[in-house]
Amino acid sequence: MSHRRLVASATILAAGISLIPGLANAADSEPGKVQGVSTPDLDSAIEAKTTKFDSPADRSVKVPSAGKSKAAGTLAASEGNPDLAVALHGTTFNAHSLELSMGVTSADVDVELTIDWGDGTSGTASAHGTESAQVEHVYREVGTYRVKVKVTDAVNGVSAENSVTVTTEGSDFTPYTPTRLLDTRTAGNPVLGYKSARVKVGGFGTIPAGVTAVALNVTVTNTFSPGHITAFASGTERPTTSNLNFEPGQTVPNQVIVPVGADGYVELYNGTWLGVDLIADITGYFTQSAASGYTGISPERHVDTREGLGTRKGQIPGYGTITTKIAGNRGVPAGAKAVALNVTVTNPRSDGHLTVFPAGKAAPNASNLNFTTGQTIANSVIVPVGTDGKISIRNGGWNPADVIVDVVGYYSPDSVSAYLPFAPERVKDTRENKKPLPGRYYSVLGLGDGYPNTTGFVLNTTVTNTRGAGFLAVAPDPNTIADYKNGTNIEVPIPTSSNLNFTANKTVPNLVQAGRGNTGVLDFFNWSDADIDLIVDIFGIYMDN
Repeated sequence: MSHRRLVASATILAAGISLIPGLANAADSEPGKVQGVSTPDLDSAIEAKTTKFDSPADRSVKVPSAGKSKAAGTLAASEGNPDLAVALHGTTFNAHSLELSMGVTSADVDVELTIDWGDGTSGTASAHGTESAQVEHVYREVGTYRVKVKVTDAVNGVSAENSVTVTTEGSDFTPYTPTRLLDTRTAGNPVLGYKSARVKVGGFGTIPAGVTAVALNVTVTNTFSPGHITAFASGTERPTTSNLNFEPGQTVPNQVIVPVGADGYVELYNGTWLGVDLIADITGYFTQSAASGYTGISPERHVDTREGLGTRKGQIPGYGTITTKIAGNRGVPAGAKAVALNVTVTNPRSDGHLTVFPAGKAAPNASNLNFTTGQTIANSVIVPVGTDGKISIRNGGWNPADVIVDVVGYYSPDSVSAYLPFAPERVKDTRENKKPLPGRYYSVLGLGDGYPNTTGFVLNTTVTNTRGAGFLAVAPDPNTIADYKNGTNIEVPIPTSSNLNFTANKTVPNLVQAGRGNTGVLDFFNWSDADIDLIVDIFGIYMDN
């Protein structure tokens, strides 16, 4: 995609991350070292997200110019410029932008073009005789607009009009009360090895047709062999990426933001030779119509039961629930409809799970993260905001556990950034060159390099072949890729927080909604004392134009 289409964007800070007790302090004693600096090419993925809209010249309608009667205008059209017309060719790109080409057919005179963009704004252009003029426009809101163009020949006193209807590429978010869409356990039909379960999204309940992407909490359980789950749009080629990884006997949930097929379905592929049970719960969906845009924020801690932050001090009792105010609190506006969180459980006294849901609603039969006794584990969560701007968190274990909640972003009608989903693409895999990421090292990805209008990235990060305990932290880098290439990069801040936690010989995935920062460069820190393999898949980007 031509970089002339890209405009400066507001700065959005890092993805959500949650403090890891103990380990983070040990990491503070030495700076991280960089291993690997790369700039994945997203041009083809973004370029594929363009749509063309046409209205040919023969659809033009002659109209009299200002100050002319209809009869006079018709006479002028037939005598002075009988072929006056305008063809419209619109190409949508990025999230909110339109490139409009206006092909004028005219006598050899100057003509003026007046454009009604359909959003209450207008523009102008000029041409001479039969030629084309190009203009670009950025819509503040995603949606469908009727663009009208009037070409005027003032010499002969005649005009012609044409129009074309366009739909922007970006999608806004609509929260949905957590609802179960799939549970293969109820019918006793596990997903067979190397087969897919089809999940209906578009047309389910009050969800409209034409959904572009969906936020799901996907859980795999009753596993008997190691494997992975891949979520992808129905009717498209299955990607080589993964969303969940599991081992025999594990129950693993993960938040997924996945494109929806033209038929309204998502496929969940079981990448192992034995059957598994799959559960999918929806928390919201994206459409190409104005709803709630996204705003990433610097991670803000809203709940820490160890300190009494956001709730009473002390662990959540077994099968107990806490409620905390999110919207209208600590940087999240009162009008927020949903929030993006990183939720961490630590010091659990038994196995269990956490369920996050809007306050005022019954707790759904779903889990956002599963844990074992004594485990510290984090997971990404997108949840609608309930009554009075509050959310609730239920401890599904039979003994108490501490919970930490960091807010990393919110969805609001006042937020500008829209989501541009595309086919999942692997942008990092240290297994390919057999160079694992050493302990205390970080890998650099210039995902926003050359794309200053991006405000955030939807990623799935996976660590595997772990040789010890630690955590992965994703954070913006103050350096540019050019700084690293020129040797002018400055030392990056030491991470004291995490996006996912791991122990030796485990494979752990987690969704990351990462902000762009000032440079569009992200760091992936291995904060442990041993090597890990790192896999990063990108599923889409947030854009402010």
